[in-house]
Amino acid sequence: MTALRQRMLDAMVLRGLAVRTQQSYLDAVARLARHYGRKPDGLTSEQVQQYLLHLVRERHLARSSVNQCACACRFFYGTVLGLDARAFQIPLAPATQRLPELLSREELARLFAAACHLKARSFLMVSYGTGLRLSELCRLRMQHIDSAADRRCIRVEQGKGAHDRYVPLSDDVLQVLRTWWQRTRSSAWLFATARDERCPLDGRMAQRWYYQARDGAGITKRGGIHTLRHCYATHLLEAGVDLHTLQQWLGHRHVSTTMRYLHLARPDQPEGVRRDPLSLLGSLPAPVTH
Repeated sequence: MTALRQRMLDAMVLRGLAVRTQQSYLDAVARLARHYGRKPDGLTSEQVQQYLLHLVRERHLARSSVNQCACACRFFYGTVLGLDARAFQIPLAPATQRLPELLSREELARLFAAACHLKARSFLMVSYGTGLRLSELCRLRMQHIDSAADRRCIRVEQGKGAHDRYVPLSDDVLQVLRTWWQRTRSSAWLFATARDERCPLDGRMAQRWYYQARDGAGITKRGGIHTLRHCYATHLLEAGVDLHTLQQWLGHRHVSTTMRYLHLARPDQPEGVRRDPLSLLGSLPAPVTH
């Protein structure tokens, strides 16, 4: 590791940036340096802006990806190198806001039925049944599960923003977790890698499970495994869970982030769906088999 890279890493650790953010920022600055074939501390603001234009025009990256790179550059040049932001300008553009494509309850049932094996099916079902972020679910341990009848919750340790929180655990999700644990008996991670149970599951593998199941179920809607978190939030709103409670369960810092699900929820759902909001898996229809 070069002294400049270590300096940037130390600055991010000191400010408590998440590990994934640290890696993303380091990778973004490294790609910038490779693009010009020189150290990034020798580049001008005009060169950085031209690189961002290259990402938009030649690479055709999404605006959110370009903005992430711009934020990494702002941190590097502003925080690490201490350059004046007015003299070394790195613009950010408004990111396009698109509503996610939700899966219907029938599509969810087909998705789970099309999972390639028990581990994949269990992971996808727990992802939908708890609304956990992918990184949070990959790092779930048995000691995070409180199955006592008067508790029934999952303790999320150091989720996004370095916050702990509790997420309610329904009976059907608990049964899925118990069935999987009886198969694996892992003493470390609930969902570990196949090669070494001491290592948590790689999120890229979980994404592949989702895409394989989605394609196998004949579902053409866009989005990755995060779609299951969107479905969880929307279906709970439809079931009558209030916005503030849902915000706490999802781990959103601002309620405005949770409010976007109001645009997706259908308040006219039948009473059978609204009766028990936490029994999300049990209310799914049985998949159609041919």
